[in-house]
Amino acid sequence: MTSALPAPSAPAPLDLTGDVAALTAALIDVDSVSGNELALADLVEGALRALPHLSVHRDGDSIIARTELGRSERVILAGHLDTVPLPTTPGSRGTVPSEWDGEILYGRGATDMKGGVAVQLALAAALTAPNRDLTFVFYDHEEVEGSKSGLGRLVRNSPELLGGDFAILLEPTDGTVEGGCNGTSRFRVTTRGLAAHSARAWMGENAIHAAAPVLARLAAHEPATVAVDGLEYRESLNAVRINGGIAGNVIPDTCEVEINYRFAPDKSVADAEAYVRALMDGFEIVRTDGAPGARPGLNHPAAAAFVAAVGAAPKPKYGWTDVARFSELGIPAVNFGPGDALLAHTDNEHVPAQAVRDCLDALRRWLAA
Repeated sequence: MTSALPAPSAPAPLDLTGDVAALTAALIDVDSVSGNELALADLVEGALRALPHLSVHRDGDSIIARTELGRSERVILAGHLDTVPLPTTPGSRGTVPSEWDGEILYGRGATDMKGGVAVQLALAAALTAPNRDLTFVFYDHEEVEGSKSGLGRLVRNSPELLGGDFAILLEPTDGTVEGGCNGTSRFRVTTRGLAAHSARAWMGENAIHAAAPVLARLAAHEPATVAVDGLEYRESLNAVRINGGIAGNVIPDTCEVEINYRFAPDKSVADAEAYVRALMDGFEIVRTDGAPGARPGLNHPAAAAFVAAVGAAPKPKYGWTDVARFSELGIPAVNFGPGDALLAHTDNEHVPAQAVRDCLDALRRWLAA
């Protein structure tokens, strides 16, 4: 007779008052791949509800915590709890649980973005009387399709809890303010032919060959750099996937090329679509996805004060982030967080402990001054 295996122990409660780098490690140790955020959301909610100066609201695996001090300004600090799937390459260090190598912390989410979440939690505990009212937002399902976004769900279900004058998304920026973000759109270009046996190819029309001009136009395209509110956003337009054919002995009658356009925040999704359609004139094209970018908003007084407190010149955000969701709500937003964004999603994802501490110190100085 075999004995039952012991049930796995529950994660220890989060310590929000110790070293923020150790808190980052504790967050990494709780696997929270998109769709599996429940355990981490429970820990975050429990830690926040233990803080009497905050009101706490939960929606699924997203949590909002707010001060209600009647300050003249409200700042939103936001971050997502989920990560991309764990690496499968043997010897990868960007996995779960976390691993220390001196003062470097390795593990899935170290940069994207459990270092930033740790900073949020440490601030939530430390700032009992901040100079601005604060809203802390922790949300699920950022690393998957936008329709599942926990932040999007909060916008739909509880917009009254997301009001504010300025928002900071603690995505990794190496401790530099990155204003706004590019927009993104995806398109499917389809070419059609006539199926035939590949031994009698002259009886058909090859749809993959017909896609060659699509690829040629994309290869020849020169992406623009667009100045928006003092920051220069680099655009990109690329084929990211191609699919065609059904067998090794059949001339394909259909080919699909997927295109991704990352466009500057001076354009709307409709503007971006018009641009790509003009480039692909003569081809069958359908837009399959689209999200607007966000202008930097650095001229807002709260944003200007924050940039001055950080002390480094702001940069543009080339990728799309959830600052765009705040921008749609009329709230100026920037990205500012610990870690190198180029390490996000990699097999050796890591963050220096000091980078997390420095991010916490910068925000604490600004919000406690």
